[in-house]
Amino acid sequence: MRRLLFTLLIGLGFASLASAQDAPAPCGPAGQLTAEYSRNVAADSRCFELRMYTAAPMQDGKGGIDNLHQRFREKEIAIFEKLGAEVMAVWQRMDDPNTLVWMLSYRDRAHREEVWAAFRTDPEWLELRQKYDVPITANTFLMSAADYSKLK
Repeated sequence: MRRLLFTLLIGLGFASLASAQDAPAPCGPAGQLTAEYSRNVAADSRCFELRMYTAAPMQDGKGGIDNLHQRFREKEIAIFEKLGAEVMAVWQRMDDPNTLVWMLSYRDRAHREEVWAAFRTDPEWLELRQKYDVPITANTFLMSAADYSKLK
């Protein structure tokens, strides 16, 4: 698993690091990117997003990594897939047991924005978030596949 994650991170090439509140850098096929971002990017690359969620410790029944995993297990992944994103993988960090890492892919940056806009207002998500209230700290990386990457 560690080798797969390392290979993905190296092979895809980071576009930028952004917090959950910042506007992420562009990602997707080289033809949709500026010259600054398109160097070494595949013409048929999807937009990949690696997200790391560190869960606040459980307090008064809220928070905790186990509740975060249950939220994903129960419906969060299904909601993203219903909205058109592909959930590539979900990992449990071994060096930080309070952190869940997951990777999604979209056709391009515009598709990513559509998926997230729909997700934020999805009734199933709003209900699930209330059921499993887990405050998180999020780190988000948007990436495009390198032109020589097998995964595009």
